[in-house]
Amino acid sequence: MARNESVDEPGGQYKRVVDLLGGSKVFSQRILTPLDAHNAIRKGLPGRALQSFVTNLRVLKPIDIEKAVGMSVRTCQRRSAAPEKPLSAEQGGRTWKLAEILTQAMEVFGSQDEAERWLERPAMGLDNQVPIELLDTPPGIEMVETFLGRLAYDVYT
Repeated sequence: MARNESVDEPGGQYKRVVDLLGGSKVFSQRILTPLDAHNAIRKGLPGRALQSFVTNLRVLKPIDIEKAVGMSVRTCQRRSAAPEKPLSAEQGGRTWKLAEILTQAMEVFGSQDEAERWLERPAMGLDNQVPIELLDTPPGIEMVETFLGRLAYDVYT
């Protein structure tokens, strides 16, 4: 599948991730580079970013993202009472990474719904593992990103 040109333009990839996390309603600064993303995560992504992300999901349920983000649904619900409280660097980093992977999957599969469905189904190229269940460790994240890259360029082996 052809890559979306908005991702190929400067900052396009980061704009899509920021949009999933609530866009300019949540982020006061623009995030166009890896360093911008690093600084925003280190500073503490706004708590509203996680709330917006969960709200923007169409197929996945909050319980589905619990392990990937490293926060229980109950904790996420408690945090919704204090949306101004920033996420920890770990929670923010994991939230960002999940949004980044969802964005990458959207480019590969053509829609957010299809990307979310792919994340929750066993994938042959991942030894029949469910992609979202691999996102709780760095090696699992790397496996999912590598496989999505292969799918994007029609290289399956």
